Amino acid sequence: MFDSLKSLFFGESGRSVAGDDPRLAAAALLVEAAMVDGTLEGAEGAQILRLLRERFGLPDTAARGLLDQARTLQGQSNQLFPFTKVIVDRYDAPQRISVIEMLWEVVFANGQLHDYEASLVRRVAGLLFVSDQDSGAARQRAMARLGLAGSPV
Repeated sequence: MFDSLKSLFFGESGRSVAGDDPRLAAAALLVEAAMVDGTLEGAEGAQILRLLRERFGLPDTAARGLLDQARTLQGQSNQLFPFTKVIVDRYDAPQRISVIEMLWEVVFANGQLHDYEASLVRRVAGLLFVSDQDSGAARQRAMARLGLAGSPV
């Protein structure tokens, strides 16, 4: 029974679907956030590429490659846990908070926040052991970075 549960979360090899690369796991979560409304286009897709380049120090071609991998992984999985587990295992608390801030930037990229997007970020924050206070501060930083501070979003 344990093997079947392990297989469910980690695939047949016993490894997480994101391997052990926290950047790929984070990118898959960003894709998940963008896909909440059914598409990954426009402002959200551009925001993900910008974040991958800036936060992970990747050149454009590497960021696009990582985004392509993340889209494939996200399409193959209907679970958040495999991605969040890699991040929890490999990132310290400030790095996990940074992932939450990236998620807020993606969901606010189009200037609107939908209930499903906010719910997703709250669930991921819980899985990453990021407190509500730290998530709220990350949200405020993301909004300020996007020029939305003080907006009734």
